[in-house]
Amino acid sequence: MIPHESGTPGNDEDKQALVRVWPDWYPLLKTFRNPDSRKAIRQLINTLVPYCCLWYLMIRSIQSGHSYTLTLILVLPASAFLVRLFILFHDCVHGSFFESKGANTFFGYLLGMLVFTSLDDWRFSHLRHHVSYANLDSRGFGDVWTMTVKEFEESPKRIQLQYRLYRHPMVLLGLGALFNFLLSNRLPTRTVKRKERMSILFTNLLILGIFLVASKFIGWKTYLLIQLPVLGLAGAAGIWLFYMQHQFEGGYWARKSQWEPIRAAMEGSSFYKLPTILNWFSGNIGYHHIHHLNPRIPNYRLRQCFDAIPVLRAKEPLTLIKSLSSFRLKLWDEVRQEMVAFPVRKTKRP
Repeated sequence: MIPHESGTPGNDEDKQALVRVWPDWYPLLKTFRNPDSRKAIRQLINTLVPYCCLWYLMIRSIQSGHSYTLTLILVLPASAFLVRLFILFHDCVHGSFFESKGANTFFGYLLGMLVFTSLDDWRFSHLRHHVSYANLDSRGFGDVWTMTVKEFEESPKRIQLQYRLYRHPMVLLGLGALFNFLLSNRLPTRTVKRKERMSILFTNLLILGIFLVASKFIGWKTYLLIQLPVLGLAGAAGIWLFYMQHQFEGGYWARKSQWEPIRAAMEGSSFYKLPTILNWFSGNIGYHHIHHLNPRIPNYRLRQCFDAIPVLRAKEPLTLIKSLSSFRLKLWDEVRQEMVAFPVRKTKRP
C-alpha cells in the first residue's frame, strides 16, 4: 500500500486526516497519462468535420424551404457530435488532450465557444468537483444538487418543493440544459478570480461574434432554429451522462472525516457500460471510475487502461437499461448508505 497526501487543507490536523493509503495497483494508472497529439488531432477531425457538415445540411434544409422536420432529424446526429466535442473540451480542461499546454488552451477556447462553456471558469468548478465529489461537507461545485434524507425532511416546504422540481427529469434534462448553457455559463462561478472572469467575457464575446456573423450570412432566425435544438438536445444528453456517472443505485457519499478518494472514485463513480456507438459519441466517459482515479488520462486511453488493470474491470457496470431506474433516486440516506427515492407523502384521512 502507498501512502499519499491528497488535497491542500489549511491546518496540520486536516493534513493528517487526509493522508490516504492508496492500493498497490494505483501507480499503474500513470502509465496511461501521456497524451498523444496525433490521436487528439484525429478526434478533432472525425468530430468537427461531420459536425460542420451537418450544420451546412441543416442550413440548406431551411434555406431550401424543406419541412423543419428534416432539420430536426439532422439535429439528432449533430447533437451527438456536440456531446463528443464537449468531451474533447473536457480533456482540454484537464490538460490531457494534447501534449502541449498551449494546444490544450487554444482548442479549449475553440471548443468552449462551440459548447457554450468557458475554459477557465469551468475548469475552476470542475477541478473542485474532482477533489470534493461524494464529500457531504463539500457539496456545491459541479454537482447535481443532492440532499440527504435528514436534510430534506428538516427543510421548509418551500425548499422541499424547489428540490423536487429541480430533480424532476423534465426540469433537470429539459429546462436545465438550456438554462445551464445559455444563461448559467454566461456568468462566472462564485468566488472566481479575474482570470476566470476574463475567460467568461472572452467566451461570451466569441459566442456573440458567431451569432453576428451567422446573422449576416444565414439570418438570425435560421441560426436559432438550428443552434437552440442542437444545444438543448446535446445539453440534455450531457446532463444525463453526468447524472448517471454519480447518481445510481448504491453509490458512495461520506462526511469529510470519513471521505476516501479511492472509494469516491470506485464506488461513487459509475462504470456506465454503453453500446459501442454511444460510447464513441460520449468519448469513453462511461469509464468514469477511471477518470476519477486519474483525471489526466485522456479519453482515448481510458479503454486501454480499463483492459490493462483487472481491478478496474471488476467493478459492476451500470447498463443503459438499468440506468433508466436511477431517476427515481433523489436523496442520500446516511443511515442505509445508499441513494433512495423521495419519501412517500402521507395523505390525510377525511
